[in-house]
Amino acid sequence: MTKILVIDDDTIQRLILRTPLEMDGYEVLEAENGIEALKQLSENPDIRFLVTDLMMPEMDGFKLIDAVRKRAVRYTYIIVMTSMEDRSSLLQALSLGADDYLTKPIMPEELKLRLRSGMRLLKLEGQDELIFSMAKMAEFRSEETGFHLERVYHYCRILARDFAVHYPEYELTPGIADEIATVSPLHDIGKVAIPDHILHKPGRLTPDEWGIMKTHAAIGGNLIREIYDRTGSPWLRFAYEIAMYHHERWDGKGYPGGLAAEDIPVPARIMMLADVYDALTSERCYKPAFSHEKARAILLEENGSHFDPRLIDGFLRQEEQWLAVRNRFQD
Repeated sequence: MTKILVIDDDTIQRLILRTPLEMDGYEVLEAENGIEALKQLSENPDIRFLVTDLMMPEMDGFKLIDAVRKRAVRYTYIIVMTSMEDRSSLLQALSLGADDYLTKPIMPEELKLRLRSGMRLLKLEGQDELIFSMAKMAEFRSEETGFHLERVYHYCRILARDFAVHYPEYELTPGIADEIATVSPLHDIGKVAIPDHILHKPGRLTPDEWGIMKTHAAIGGNLIREIYDRTGSPWLRFAYEIAMYHHERWDGKGYPGGLAAEDIPVPARIMMLADVYDALTSERCYKPAFSHEKARAILLEENGSHFDPRLIDGFLRQEEQWLAVRNRFQD
């Protein structure tokens, strides 16, 4: 069900809008001002439509539009309500990033038509989702089978949400945390370019073979970067950072760029911890599955060298959730 957030300090106006929208099958949420609206958006990252008044107390519609455009990961379609004679406010709202407008008094049928126009625009964003089929294609060719992608998704989500709570200075909202998890299956997309005799070799790789295997990070990152450059979709930027840099190390001894510490994008730091834990606790052709306790000891040993210490702290805080995911998605 499509969610619509209606923002207006007038209770009657919100009711006038809510009733026909709910009758048309939309799920309607409400807010009295921009501050409440941002809270709703943080708690409900799947809201894709805003219908907002411009003149409101505490935070008006102009500041709200500006904040949404700066913070949103996926595109949010914004319709503003204005009076016919207030053309200057309308122009200001459109310049800040509003998509459409309605003049008061609002006619329900006109609102529904405006929303349908917005729906057509948002469906175009769905083209980005086609690349997720590539993630499964990479997994089918890799030694990582079963529920690997499902586990990694949940590990990333748990870790990113914990990071968002404990390190607000990074401005990693719950919505962004969920997007990082959503694109995590693309981390090894570059393996589609690795020859089978290397990808499926049961024994240890030679130095030359290992050199070829390591190219999958740059191959995957550059592939997604090309799509991101054409579309500008923010969540593809997270996918690019994850695919390109999830084999970097906190101490700078990783690949492909030898990045260290804060130079490594946060989504990639999250992915590297989730991926290593899953590799340790999963059976591979070259090793048995390690117990959680043994994997935990290895992660702690690598704290500050391979991994960001703050993320290790997050892993320890949410350890029971990690165990629940591992037990739920056993191969």
